Amino acid sequence: HFEQKLSRRLVSPALVRSFSSTARNRFENRVAEKQKLFQADNDLPVHLKGGATDNILYRVTMGLCLGGTAYSLYCLGWASFPHKK
Repeated sequence: HFEQKLSRRLVSPALVRSFSSTARNRFENRVAEKQKLFQADNDLPVHLKGGATDNILYRVTMGLCLGGTAYSLYCLGWASFPHKK
C-alpha cells in the first residue's frame, strides 16, 4: 500500500523502491543459528545459554533481588521495634 500511495503522487519508482525495501534488508535473519544455540544439549539452563552477557545479566538481577530482599527485611525489623523520641 505504501508503494502505491507514493507512486500515485508522481514520485520516481526508484525512490519508492529504496524506501520500501531498506527496512527489510537491513538485518540478517539469524533465527536458525539462535535455534541451534538454544537447543544444544550442553547441560546449561536456558537463561544462561546466550553466553557471557546472559551470565552477567543473571548475576546482576540476582544481586539486585537479594539486596532488595535484605534491605526490605532490615526495614521491616527496624520498623517493628519502638524508637526513642
